[in-house]
Amino acid sequence: MQTKRTVFPNRVLPYALLLPQLAVTAVFFFWPAGQAVWQSFLREDAFGFRTTFVGLENYARLLADPTYLNALSVTAVFATSTAALSLLLALVLAVAVDRLVKTAGVYTTLLLWPYAVAPAVAGILWWFLFNPTIGLLPYLMDMVGYRWNHSLNKTDAMILVILAASWKQVSYNFLFFLAGLQSIPASLREAAAIDGAGPVKRFFTITLPLLSPTSFFLLVVNIVYAMFDTFPIIDATTEGGPAQSTNVLVYKVYVDGFVGLNLGSSAAQSVVLMAVVIALTVIQFRFVERRVAY
Repeated sequence: MQTKRTVFPNRVLPYALLLPQLAVTAVFFFWPAGQAVWQSFLREDAFGFRTTFVGLENYARLLADPTYLNALSVTAVFATSTAALSLLLALVLAVAVDRLVKTAGVYTTLLLWPYAVAPAVAGILWWFLFNPTIGLLPYLMDMVGYRWNHSLNKTDAMILVILAASWKQVSYNFLFFLAGLQSIPASLREAAAIDGAGPVKRFFTITLPLLSPTSFFLLVVNIVYAMFDTFPIIDATTEGGPAQSTNVLVYKVYVDGFVGLNLGSSAAQSVVLMAVVIALTVIQFRFVERRVAY
């Protein structure tokens, strides 16, 4: 029986190959994470002259803070909507490009460009597009009777940040979906077509199940992206407003820590956010992965 296991003649070599990655992980993840956990048990004044150990008091205050509970619910809506919209749009675009033959390279290149845009630039771009005073899209919506104003309307603000965050992530999802589609043998779909299965039935019975490993990987990545990497977009478009309607957890960590100088509370929020993301990832691997066919 053939095995894919690699055997190194030198026992030191595997550890030497892993050492750079382990060092990077320790310096840029474990060390900051450990500092955040320790700081979440402390209370510091704004100028750093006095530090007091307060135990779990920072966490208790978070659970009693209505603005933090609001940020939890806002994050749930934002992360779910962003992941669902970016995955759906990317799948539709990947299927459309996969059906093209001669011009697929041009479309693929154009669709990948948004991924090269920095998140802050993407946020500014969408802020200009939807600006109630100088934006083009509010002007067009006003012509059909809808008055857009994301600086006053909570729903408009949430729609804006979801669209901006999804647009930034669609290119990444599209690349993986397209690679997954092109790895599916054409003979399977041709055999189903000969048996009389239409395009819709072939997609749901052959293409989508074979894409399940890619879909599961992208689901995990998109949830992590929506929870952590969307801070620049929130800051550039709505700054968490109006009335805390787009103040997601990662943005509240920044506001409380760097603007309000409440370092203990900000550290506690970072620890809770990390725990939430780890719990969501474990749940996805524990329950969603069962439906994945490798």
